[in-house]
Amino acid sequence: MSAISIQNLTRDYGSGKGVFDLTFDVGQSEAFGFLGPNGAGKTTTIRHLMGFIRPKMGSCTIGGRDCWTKRADIQKTLGYIPGENAFFDDMSGVDYLNFVAKYRREHSDIRKKQLIDRFDLDPKGKIKKMSKGMKQKIGIIAAFMHDPEVLILDEPTSGLDPLMQNRFVELVAEERTRGKTILMSSHMFEEVERTCHRIGIIREGRLVVVDNVDALRERHMRTYTVTLPNEQTAAEFAADFKGKTNGRNVTVAASMSLEDVFMQYYDMEGE
Repeated sequence: MSAISIQNLTRDYGSGKGVFDLTFDVGQSEAFGFLGPNGAGKTTTIRHLMGFIRPKMGSCTIGGRDCWTKRADIQKTLGYIPGENAFFDDMSGVDYLNFVAKYRREHSDIRKKQLIDRFDLDPKGKIKKMSKGMKQKIGIIAAFMHDPEVLILDEPTSGLDPLMQNRFVELVAEERTRGKTILMSSHMFEEVERTCHRIGIIREGRLVVVDNVDALRERHMRTYTVTLPNEQTAAEFAADFKGKTNGRNVTVAASMSLEDVFMQYYDMEGE
């Protein structure tokens, strides 16, 4: 059974906005990257998974439970980072994290303290006075501190500096190794490459590809032919760059980055 399953999900907002006949699964213990620019349908999909909106057509399940009818149970047990965090601004960071723990009926704060240390956060101040990066850290800690089996992460490193982004990527990689199921929507191609087994690319509300990251890069491999002054130079060049020689000509293959692959599927000028 898939940990996360979306089948024929459709919600049409008009003017081409929404999601249309969306179908994909995320297996247990899998990290899945969900890519697409703003307005492509990523957050709409995630809002359905969280049970915030009801499908017009199709279905979403997490752990075999319907995301709409069982939304209260699901929300208590999974880890979620929204694209835009909404806090009680008059609370301190400590108060907010304690509030979330009480809602989930957590009885241990060991993991919470570990995460606070990991992200160098002082949660005592009022949230309304915190920077975007500090608020994002609060959101990360709230999502991970109850050690959930399933994590849904919508632009999770937004506002973090490069050091904290790297610490977050390390955390996600560790969780993946521990067997957690992760769906991560992100604009940061490098962090998706470092953490995810497979990716799905969504364009104008429709899924255009779902595949293993390495398989996608190999499928879109580029080849170049270089002509050298003589065969000896060509042979040396081929040895250095793992190319194939044909007289003075050397053909080499270059794997594309995930960002380059994404651009192959997406006409960015059409946004």
